Amino acid sequence: MTSINRHPTERVILGIDPGTNVMGYGVLRVTAGKPEMVALGVIDMRKTKDVYLKLGKIFERVIGVIDEYHPDEMAIEAPFFSKNVQSLIKLGRAQGVAIAAAIHRDIFIHEYAPLKIKMAITGQGQASKEQVAAMLQRLLHIDKEEMPTFMDATDALGAAYCHFMQLTTPDMDTPRYGSWADYAKRNPKKIKK
Repeated sequence: MTSINRHPTERVILGIDPGTNVMGYGVLRVTAGKPEMVALGVIDMRKTKDVYLKLGKIFERVIGVIDEYHPDEMAIEAPFFSKNVQSLIKLGRAQGVAIAAAIHRDIFIHEYAPLKIKMAITGQGQASKEQVAAMLQRLLHIDKEEMPTFMDATDALGAAYCHFMQLTTPDMDTPRYGSWADYAKRNPKKIKK
């Protein structure tokens, strides 16, 4: 992967909303702690009927997005529970192929449940796709004309924004350690001598 010149405090996050017919992606640039939308779009595979060709297209297009925007990390929405097992299998395959593309380009991957993404953006886990899109538009100062037709794109941007929030306000219940020595000092019973 070729590297591009960046400000030392800049980080680029690629968000992915997996799907086998329409897969959303959103790219967020964070500079000095401030997020900005760079790109928003979908990979539309509705005309491709063969399931394996769809998976190949997902891989190629995700690689293309990675090569264009050079993200440091990818935030992907986890599959949600579904009573339709076939739909869940298809969604899992699409997610796996997108993850494989990121691994192929040495991109760090973070997975977030839809509930967590909605909570990070709107403050409520049962928010609608439209509420998430409207909040992202406000938070990132996106012009109305730039808002996509497909909510899959804003869902993907939501995954990226959720990861940004996770980086800036980590879970306070999770202990943080400055080094291995710090961990050992604070957890003497867990260290075997």
